Amino acid sequence: MSDYKKYQCGVCGHIYDEAEGDPDSGIAPGTLWKDIPDDWRCPECGVDKSEYDLLG
Repeated sequence: MSDYKKYQCGVCGHIYDEAEGDPDSGIAPGTLWKDIPDDWRCPECGVDKSEYDLLG
């Protein structure tokens, strides 16, 4: 079982999966949520990290 978590954008529903990262934005697979830079934006709607909630 993986310890990676998923976070969902509260605006558009985009899912950030720590196991997958966000390679299109330069975030490598396996990057934990806490390690994503604060200036990272949702790749779908452009809101900041504060709009995301932990899933599960």
